[in-house]
Amino acid sequence: MPQYTPPFNDIQFVLHDLLQVERGLKSIPAHADLDAITLDAILEEAGKFASEVVFPLNQVGDREGCTFKDGVVTTPTGFKEAYRRYVETGWPSLSCDPEYGGQGLPELVNTAVMEMFNSANQAWTMYPGLSHGAYEALIAHGTPEQKQVYLPRLVAGEWTGTMCLTEAHCGTDLGLVKTRAVADPGGGYRLTGTKIFISAGEHDMAENIVHLVLARLPDAPPGTKGISMFVVPKFIPDAAGRVGERNAVQCGSIEHKMGIHGNATCVINLDGAQGWMVGEPNRGLNAMFVMMNGARIGVGMQSLGLAEAAYQNARAYARERLQMRSLSGPKAPDKPADPIIVHPDVRRMLLTQKAYIEAARAFTYWIGLNIDIEQRHPDEQARREAADLVSLLTPVLKGFITDNGYESTTLAMQVFGGHGYITENGMEQFVRDARINMIYEGTNTVQALDLLARKVLADQGRKLIKLGGLIQGFIQAQSERPAMREFVDPLAELLGEVHKLTVEIGRKAMQDPEEVGAAATPFLRVIGHVVFAWFWARMARVAMDRIEAGEADPVYRSKLATARFYYARLLPEAQFRIREIRTGAGSLMALEEREF
Repeated sequence: MPQYTPPFNDIQFVLHDLLQVERGLKSIPAHADLDAITLDAILEEAGKFASEVVFPLNQVGDREGCTFKDGVVTTPTGFKEAYRRYVETGWPSLSCDPEYGGQGLPELVNTAVMEMFNSANQAWTMYPGLSHGAYEALIAHGTPEQKQVYLPRLVAGEWTGTMCLTEAHCGTDLGLVKTRAVADPGGGYRLTGTKIFISAGEHDMAENIVHLVLARLPDAPPGTKGISMFVVPKFIPDAAGRVGERNAVQCGSIEHKMGIHGNATCVINLDGAQGWMVGEPNRGLNAMFVMMNGARIGVGMQSLGLAEAAYQNARAYARERLQMRSLSGPKAPDKPADPIIVHPDVRRMLLTQKAYIEAARAFTYWIGLNIDIEQRHPDEQARREAADLVSLLTPVLKGFITDNGYESTTLAMQVFGGHGYITENGMEQFVRDARINMIYEGTNTVQALDLLARKVLADQGRKLIKLGGLIQGFIQAQSERPAMREFVDPLAELLGEVHKLTVEIGRKAMQDPEEVGAAATPFLRVIGHVVFAWFWARMARVAMDRIEAGEADPVYRSKLATARFYYARLLPEAQFRIREIRTGAGSLMALEEREF
């Protein structure tokens, strides 16, 4: 049976040693009074809920799955009760606006909490997972009436939210959406169409489900410029905002999937369903991007969570499993063989997981902190700077972390050998669950195209230069610290290569647009490594300082050793990817379609 223990030491290292969030939040008046003791207490309670309430349901959900009959979805045993406790203990409202019943805590806190919930049970966590995105979209674009009706219930967790984009004939290309919205003489609109792959689109855990739906008005222009967004509740609220009559929105079926069996992935049929427009006509994609970007960060957190849980079990197994002797002589002479953790290749697999997980935690928490700055900092310039960084790095967070998360769960299964392939040990479930995250909320290829085409080339690299300036500032600050040369010298070299590479891609793309598509995926990997290398250099600096100050906590020695492993064994991938990009699009586009 798999186990999960919230990694409080590593979480606290990122929050307090690396990011120094108590000091950082002082500049945001809404969070100025939040101290480290309170923050740790909140996370400790979240960890207990994750490990004691949600994690025991992980294999139950995988084994039972959801059941569907006559439009009704029944979730696995224990899911509904766990959600009731989740609502009663106030977790849905954590970082929401107090005006609507929220606790007003930083988004950073929500980020750390969601990591632990995803480690415990990704399928269960996905039921409330999109509710926060629906809340954010309605906060940004809803009418005052929509906010008053929907936000208090989403914040309380009484209602959950979904995002209805995909149709059978179109996934990423939302310009092909066919769902129609016609003005209703009685008010609002009537929506007709079918959406697919709707996570938590139907379930028995909350009294209402609030669907945010993309559809076309009759006179809408073609393509993405003709999409509007509508709020379509499962039950239509009455005048007092209570659940009223059933709307004409039904679950037609649920998908049978490779993983996340405990979450209902639904076909949603709208048969003249009543809805109300959110935002402006034909500008629904702009409104939906609030929810989509939040979901992309959320999917990155799902992979971080799964990778952490899988790593913990692989590490424990490697310490216990006896197999052969160390190449340098017995390490456990009192036993018939040595534990497999003594073998170099097992250590390679464990250290790869550890390096990717701990850098991802630093990266995602830093993004959470920048979201807080973007949303609530009193200085407009600080808000704008943070917004640019979040915009640039959202596709990197989603794509790089989910790629690495899948690799990490696969390595965890490999550490178990044949036992990793056996269901009862839980490793193969982590692999299956992690695989969807590379596809969800825009495949990682789409994330790569978004990064290179929209976030870098479209603004002549302005945001990327801003990130580079932050990293360069860190590098310069270490100039008088010889011990940091092993980190900052390779980082500085890579940063210079990225600058030259970006210019090269831009020039090639002016001659042949296919060059952008050919370069996009390896380019995302390169930028991911730049970010991870930056955070590992920062963590190494913190660890050196603590060790020199006489700190005996082994966490600091562990951070320094893992930073060195990352730089030696994982960062070189960036150079390979740069060489791959420079080969150009020719070899990819040479074959005619019939020649494949």
